[in-house]
Amino acid sequence: MTEPMRTSTRDLDDLRERLSAWLGDDVSQLSRPSANGMSSETLFFTAGTSRCVARLAPAHEAVPVFPTYDLGTQFEVMRLARERAGVPAPRTLRFEPSAEPLGTPFFVMEREEGEVPPDVPPYTFEGWLLEAEPGDRRRLQDATVAVAARLHGTEFSDAELAPLGGRGLRAHVDAQRAYYEWMRGPTRIPLLERAFDWLEDHWPDEPGPDVLTWGDARIGNVMYRDYTPVAVLDWEMAAVGPRELDLAWMIFLHRFFQDLAEVFELRGLPDFMRRADVCAVYRDLTGHQPRDMDFYEAYAALRHGIVMARVWQRRIHFGEQPAPDDPDDLILHRALLERMLS
Repeated sequence: MTEPMRTSTRDLDDLRERLSAWLGDDVSQLSRPSANGMSSETLFFTAGTSRCVARLAPAHEAVPVFPTYDLGTQFEVMRLARERAGVPAPRTLRFEPSAEPLGTPFFVMEREEGEVPPDVPPYTFEGWLLEAEPGDRRRLQDATVAVAARLHGTEFSDAELAPLGGRGLRAHVDAQRAYYEWMRGPTRIPLLERAFDWLEDHWPDEPGPDVLTWGDARIGNVMYRDYTPVAVLDWEMAAVGPRELDLAWMIFLHRFFQDLAEVFELRGLPDFMRRADVCAVYRDLTGHQPRDMDFYEAYAALRHGIVMARVWQRRIHFGEQPAPDDPDDLILHRALLERMLS
């Protein structure tokens, strides 16, 4: 994970002309971000005096990470999170459901300024978060947990949540199983199937209550200024399910990057995003004591395994690496997932 992954096959000059025609305004400074993001295509641009971001559903030839991209639902969830829950999601501007203007549906939102903990190279290897004072990192951690707490504590109507599909842990796991089946194609990945079996054997007695979850709840999807969240990004995995889905994802994704650092004999951030700290802050903010976290963290590792296997399939497709002899090696955190299941 030291080289950027290909995320688009579209020509920027063509996109600039099409976007200008759609907006009826001159588009300038069109570019792609240099870090983070492996699913939807992201474009930065200026329209008149406004600095904007466009999110596009990926082209089929780009070998998308996910089977479908419901940008209309993402657009609405971001609006609800910002306006109803007070979460600093970017201000949504326009949604275009037709593929005619740019060749695919897309939406436009305001662009914020700040720093994002990078994935490549991971923030546990180098950079501003690694170099921060411990108190500042803790402030960032607690403020990020507070984002999830604020979202989970907001009530939404059935009509508002209906576009997200099935509710609850069972519906969530069933959707992940369907995603795995789509992703794997003709090749079975035994470790991921073993993980699904492990979930059934360790199913929580009382999952829930169900809330609106962010889905991709991690610090790499947050823009910070002075260690405070100013933009909460990437809502394509939003769902209705137990609060622990977001908390476990937040904890596990840091564990994933910390494990990478230790593989390379780096110290990383071993005292950051620890389960006990995250759960204690969440409990203090909401009154809800997170439960069954072994289960939810193993589920997070499984979910991330499916995503990473798909990302590795993309790299193989574009000639960035050879196919492994063992399909379990498509999972970058194979050793970590094996330890968690045993």
